[in-house]
Amino acid sequence: MPTAFDLIVIGAGPGGYVAAIKAAQLGLTVACIEREAALGGTCLRIGCIPSKVLLESSEKFAEAKGDFARHGIKLGAVELDLPAMLRRKDTVVTTLTKGVEGLFKKNKVTRFAGHGRLAGPGQVIVESKDGMIELSAKHILIATGSKPAPLKGVELDGDRIGTSTEALCYPEVPKQLVVIGAGYIGLELSSVWSRLGAKVTVLEFLPRILPGMDSELAAEAQKIFTKQGLEFRLGARVTAAKTTKKGCRVEIEGAEPVECDRVLLAVGRVPNTDNLGLDTSGLALDEKGRIPVDDHFATQASGVFALGDVIRGPMLAHKAEEEGIACVERLVTGYGHVDYNTIPGVVYTHPEIASVGRSEDQLKDEKAEYRKGVFPFMGSGRARSLGQTEGRVKVLADAKTDRVLGVHIIGPRAGDLIAEAAAAMAFGASSEDIARVCHAHPTLAESLKEAALAVTGQAIHV
Repeated sequence: MPTAFDLIVIGAGPGGYVAAIKAAQLGLTVACIEREAALGGTCLRIGCIPSKVLLESSEKFAEAKGDFARHGIKLGAVELDLPAMLRRKDTVVTTLTKGVEGLFKKNKVTRFAGHGRLAGPGQVIVESKDGMIELSAKHILIATGSKPAPLKGVELDGDRIGTSTEALCYPEVPKQLVVIGAGYIGLELSSVWSRLGAKVTVLEFLPRILPGMDSELAAEAQKIFTKQGLEFRLGARVTAAKTTKKGCRVEIEGAEPVECDRVLLAVGRVPNTDNLGLDTSGLALDEKGRIPVDDHFATQASGVFALGDVIRGPMLAHKAEEEGIACVERLVTGYGHVDYNTIPGVVYTHPEIASVGRSEDQLKDEKAEYRKGVFPFMGSGRARSLGQTEGRVKVLADAKTDRVLGVHIIGPRAGDLIAEAAAAMAFGASSEDIARVCHAHPTLAESLKEAALAVTGQAIHV
């Protein structure tokens, strides 16, 4: 096995494995180091993919219990087979991780199993089960992702009190689940276990859910989730979470403690930069524990690059993928670019919530002049046929130029619908441009067209 390469990638998550494959396609000799047995990183193994599998399965279970009757479908007693649901999740994950393995072989990316760390200019050491392996490369790319953020006073035991990793494989449905954090991860996993029968209480330190997303949509989402059975306690500062003889106890500043069966800590994520040997290349972390890079992902150390969750910006798999492509394209061709203004974010609850561009809150803070167009899904024939009329589409456009500044959606298939908005914004589209595109009828996508028409008061179906 060779030990000298054009590029060594440390980490085989979405940013790392995509960068490795792209570099190989562009003619570089590439090695990728991953300490976990399966490729794909947190996203594929214990994050994005398994959570979406459980969201889909739990939604079908909830529909079978109560929603099918509205469609004229009568069922007998609906029972949960949790082991089968978890097996399906594991099967999907295994299939996809093996798919990445196959892509490495197809593109001749050399995989090293073990922990990779810098060992000086152009040098990387792999700590494997068979001992130390010394590698060298002209370019080194750090793509080691992130890990769950801790919270002072919360004693993780990897069982009763855990993170999203444990919440993806509870052996039984908890009677009472406390979720600390009302962001993407907390709300998605709250939805899963609530649908399966748990009484879920969400504790959030801030006075709102979904920090960073458009507040108007977040407020509507909270109302919908509350109707679905989630209990929210906002402005709740958790001071401790401990296991007891009966289960768990969560202490809240100025309030009565909460007793429950399990606790899910979901207060965000932090860069995974432990034991990377950064000091051997003169690299220091910033105040948030991230690796500083320039606009082309280069660190202060010659030949060392970083991307994804270990650098600034949103911790999103697709953001890391785009950075992986841009980084290696620049290495080989001299040009690579990521449009950070058009990176969408999606919450895969029911209904889904999706955003791209600036929120209305940001535009108000910037004192920007803008116009807003809103179209409710209750006006969509397709949404009515699906029986999913909650939510709306909001288009924000510059008051003078009409260029689209942001699009925010809460409703059915929002995660898919946001792609059109992102594409339109990437090409500098105006709200009129979107409004004048012929959308098939009846589709959910028509709602984006109607919201674009509403920017200038010309919506037809509302």
